[in-house]
Amino acid sequence: MTAGESNAVDLNRHALRARLQTADTALCTGLNQPCGEPIVRAHIERALAHIREAETALQNLARARTVEELADQLAHVDEMREELRSQEVAITNALSSIRI
Repeated sequence: MTAGESNAVDLNRHALRARLQTADTALCTGLNQPCGEPIVRAHIERALAHIREAETALQNLARARTVEELADQLAHVDEMREELRSQEVAITNALSSIRI
């Protein structure tokens, strides 16, 4: 690869990194806007995770997870959140039945 080709690759990577950062900012802004639909928020959170993983891959490919690995880990996090929510509901119900 010539010096000119190497420079072009670096410029392309820099441009892509800038686009990913713009997408990250836009998605974060979307998360901060009120929306009554939990599925919308879930999709934005998932998109944000993928954008950030792409940024990681650009910086250090060895540290990046595959799309499948990331999706599996995000699904596991979703399962843990749901389990915590159900425990919270159970505790709330138990507390409401206690009368002093």
